[in-house]
Amino acid sequence: MDQHFKDGSDFATFLDNNDPLGHFRQRFYLKKNTIYMCGNSLGLASKDAEATILRAMQKWKEEGVKIWNVEDNKYHLYSAELAKLMAELVGVDPDEIAVSASTTVNIHQAVSTFYKPTQDRYKILVDNINFPTDRYAIDSQVRLKGYEPNDAVKIVKCRGKLMEEDDIIEAMTSDVALILLPTVYYRSAQILNMEKITEAAKSRSIIIGWDLSHAAGSIEVNLKSLDIDFGVWCTYKYLNGGPGATSALYINRKHFTTLPGLAGWAGNKPKTQFQLLQDFDHQQSASGWLIGTPHVLSTAGLEGSLKMFNEAGMSNLRRKSLHITAYLMFLVDTKLAQYGFTIGNPRDDEKRGGHVCLEHDEGYRISIALKARGVVPDFRDPNVIRLTPTALYTSYEEVYKMVEILLDIVKNETYKNVSLIRNLVV
Repeated sequence: MDQHFKDGSDFATFLDNNDPLGHFRQRFYLKKNTIYMCGNSLGLASKDAEATILRAMQKWKEEGVKIWNVEDNKYHLYSAELAKLMAELVGVDPDEIAVSASTTVNIHQAVSTFYKPTQDRYKILVDNINFPTDRYAIDSQVRLKGYEPNDAVKIVKCRGKLMEEDDIIEAMTSDVALILLPTVYYRSAQILNMEKITEAAKSRSIIIGWDLSHAAGSIEVNLKSLDIDFGVWCTYKYLNGGPGATSALYINRKHFTTLPGLAGWAGNKPKTQFQLLQDFDHQQSASGWLIGTPHVLSTAGLEGSLKMFNEAGMSNLRRKSLHITAYLMFLVDTKLAQYGFTIGNPRDDEKRGGHVCLEHDEGYRISIALKARGVVPDFRDPNVIRLTPTALYTSYEEVYKMVEILLDIVKNETYKNVSLIRNLVV
């Protein structure tokens, strides 16, 4: 993206005054004297999410157990209701999404469904820089099938900061049964070429699934055109569903007749569910992969947030995200590079996600010093300060002020007053 940025607070104000999404900011709970740059980890609370949570609470207060029957069984069928709001954001049909559980549980659900090892084809292909919960789940699944991870889990190693797609494709040997990869890497913000990798997997008849936790609500994806087998993503990062908000599971409709690896009561067809039959009557849609009763209070905030996403439009959100992260990188290059800061994420628009990876040898202590000054980032070893100017609620003025605070911290070396003893959550 060709940008013509300028230094100075006046230019930041100019950008804010010409931001077509700027009005959404007023619909979030913004803390005074705080610059929130952690939407890649936990999105801020919105008034829209609050309203749908309070509505669910009110229905529970008023109706008790009858809540399952109000509004045409809305809360009993909450997953399907939310899938209608989420489908356009990831380019699928609503009946291909189930909203339930956590990302890790949904990985277990998908892998237990599609991992069918044989004597000749029994390996699962992963990489060595993905978020570790994915690897923990994969290792568990191969053990459940009687294999050892050091044999059945094939690991593609990253050569440097960024993963090479060709290395992944080269590792797709005839003994690989299933692949699980992230769309956007949490540490580097790199976007993998999903089309290239998925086509290579399909040409080799390998089941492929993607973890879109740092992609959903941040970048534009079209899972239907990619024709992947399954996908998972959390909803508490860019989608602002709230702490521990329920996750999403995508099942390609070509697999609807497949029985889930982890069958549960909620995956039974609604018409026969309360007949309490001992034989599983599988819903032949993504809802068939639901396991238990809807997590209404952990899901309700997502309803309000998704409506706001559809109002804003994913293409508009991605355009703003690319622009405001490019502005941040411009300021880093202009004002901070001379103090040892570098950009660790790809700079090309098609290759970077929604956060900027600011690297510095004193990254941890600088991140804590930022928090003491009212800026909320997060830190990832060994040296990455993750900064996320979020399209819906971050202003350009906040980005500029944050860089000025960073400049002050390093010029005056105030980070040296920070203890090297780590906090539990960084």
